[in-house]
Amino acid sequence: MAVRTVVRGCMGVSPGEDVLVVCNPVTEEIGALMRIEAQGDGADATLAVISERDSAAAEPPRAVAAAMAAADVVLAPTIQSLSHTAARKAASDAGVRIGSLPGVTEEMLMRLMTSDLDEIRRRGWAVVGAMNGGSEVRITCRHGSDFRFSLDGRLGIVDAGELSNRGAFGNLPCGEGFIAPLEDSAEGTLVVDGSIAGVGLLETPVSLTVRGGRLSDATGSAGATLMELLSAHGAEATSIAELGIGTNEEAILTGNILEDEKILGTAHIAFGASAAIGGNVQVPVHLDCVLLEPTVEIDGETICTGGDLLV
Repeated sequence: MAVRTVVRGCMGVSPGEDVLVVCNPVTEEIGALMRIEAQGDGADATLAVISERDSAAAEPPRAVAAAMAAADVVLAPTIQSLSHTAARKAASDAGVRIGSLPGVTEEMLMRLMTSDLDEIRRRGWAVVGAMNGGSEVRITCRHGSDFRFSLDGRLGIVDAGELSNRGAFGNLPCGEGFIAPLEDSAEGTLVVDGSIAGVGLLETPVSLTVRGGRLSDATGSAGATLMELLSAHGAEATSIAELGIGTNEEAILTGNILEDEKILGTAHIAFGASAAIGGNVQVPVHLDCVLLEPTVEIDGETICTGGDLLV
């Protein structure tokens, strides 16, 4: 049922369309289910099994990138996300509808795709409306976060499972509103207490220091791992890439970023690639950091606090 919701309800696959499912060997089973579902809807569906990438936002093979741009619909249940790749952006620009499902499991789909999608969409548009109408963001939390950045000139994106229109792109399971901050505007301290992509669940909060839009310091072993994963791709990879606000009430903290960043009332800040979502940085890495109960203010208006979404 959840795979059917993805293929039919979210992607709107129609008879005669070319559907490409991109997966890794470990996710081939769920990829095959998606291909079969699309084929059953009368589409011409192909399964492409690629090796795991070295990092999130690392590019797929050139042949697969070309196939993505030539398809009508792409579903990507991979381990490392293709969301922030140049290949995904090029396919979106060509009008391809794309659902990115990094780290997805059948259990996760069954649980999160039974949410009230109409309410998730309402929340997502409310969050993005606040982002698009605002300028300065301030994030604080009980652990000591005090972090600011600008949104000038940037537009948010709603991730609410509405992927049936030409060029649509989003995560599945869905549930966030997100935006690429103005990179060099970010300053301050961000204390992460949920999870970090590439690291997993956090036993103790990690304090991140950002100066001039780049991550300059991170505490503890988890922080050191984050710095290492980013810095391996050059100094530009430490740039702030994304602010996202979770809008899915069924999402729970698991250590899987695909789900964690969707938790209702949470916020996540990512570092690394941002070009595919409206920023200026294209590097083969994009790592999200989840705050469980932040207070997020846009131009002084609080949009979430203490785990509650207020819009």
